Amino acid sequence: MENELFEKAPIHKAYFKMALPVVFSMVVSLIYNMADTFFIARTQNTALVAGVSLCSPIFILMIALGDIFGLGGSSVISRMFGEKRNEEGRRVSGFCFWAAILGGILVACLMLLFKTPILNLLGADGQTAVYAYQYYFYLALGAPVLIVNYTPSNMLRTEGLAMESMFGTMFGTVVNIILDPIFIFGLNMGAGGAAIATVLGTLCSDILLIFFVLKKSRRLTVSFRGIKINGSVFSSILAIGIPASITNLMQSFGIMITNRHLESYGTEHIAAMGIAMKVNMIVVLVMVGFSFGAQPIIGYNYGAKNMKRMRNTIRFALIFEISLALVMSLVLAILSPNILRAFMEDKTIVSSGSMMLRCMLSTTAFATVILIFTVVFQAAGKALSALTLSISRQGIILAISMFMLSRLFGYYGVIWAQPLSDLVTAVIALGLYLRLRRRELV
Repeated sequence: MENELFEKAPIHKAYFKMALPVVFSMVVSLIYNMADTFFIARTQNTALVAGVSLCSPIFILMIALGDIFGLGGSSVISRMFGEKRNEEGRRVSGFCFWAAILGGILVACLMLLFKTPILNLLGADGQTAVYAYQYYFYLALGAPVLIVNYTPSNMLRTEGLAMESMFGTMFGTVVNIILDPIFIFGLNMGAGGAAIATVLGTLCSDILLIFFVLKKSRRLTVSFRGIKINGSVFSSILAIGIPASITNLMQSFGIMITNRHLESYGTEHIAAMGIAMKVNMIVVLVMVGFSFGAQPIIGYNYGAKNMKRMRNTIRFALIFEISLALVMSLVLAILSPNILRAFMEDKTIVSSGSMMLRCMLSTTAFATVILIFTVVFQAAGKALSALTLSISRQGIILAISMFMLSRLFGYYGVIWAQPLSDLVTAVIALGLYLRLRRRELV
């Protein structure tokens, strides 16, 4: 049944069957992110909101590290299944699961050992330090739980079990939303309570996803036995997993340098940017869901050498996702002041946050193009192209844009640096894809 979906089903049917569960998972995650921000903002404590916002890169770091074996492993597994190398794909799945757990334990130890210099690097100062530390501490303790989550959730989709992946992710998010007000307000734990709710919700998600792998999958495993893989397969996992990880690490980097440039303008602007970024994620996460939902189809057909079907899938994804991104961005841009006001009544935050949000939304279509082509390169195992895009949009290109525009236009330059980076990186992504198409997809 899974092969039928990947090989013969109409493109739109296969695309939506694989992508919609991922999108639904992203929407529920988005609801959690909005609820988390909402509950924290309802404290009306600007320093607390800013402190949690400063720690956003840490949470993104967890996602990035999870992607090494989650996206890297699923890319390799999809191609192996397309090549009918099922037993090798099974061993890769077991290896990735346990490697993610080991990596999570190592990260937790390092984060706790170097907590002070890391928090200083994030920009925590006298006003925000206590809240940033509370949030950071519990996220560090939960690092193994957070990092391993992305391995079974991605692996399940390689076997067509997108619905199971969705249910596993959604279950943890719902638990998280329920626990948020209990820990933040009921137990009066503030920022630390928000982090504890995140870890416990993700733990529930992990348990359900592992259950689905054990009971629903025919070709995947989380068993420690039989996880031995050779060096070339390990290199293939890292070749895709590391660029995928860098994509999220660069997001952390982008948030960090943006917050650093906003520091001199006051904590209100840092808080406003934190809320605006969360609202912008409404569009971004939906686009991520549709893009990554198509990855198993692209990877399978690349492995099966069915280039025509792969090319048609990419074309459909571009047309559909760009159109959707434009519509969603327009709606959010119109409603931005009302949305910001729902979080905090502070006039400065509403005014500056609305402008920040509209700036980010202005280039969402370009960000969507970058996402789609990044997924294409990951699915096809094109590590260098994936790495190039990973270090560009919220890394090298953003840093250059931030440096130039902040000096030319001050505060407004900081706000417009990300849209300029989106535009430049989209041009690079298109060029890389056209080169790939000339070489392999024609």
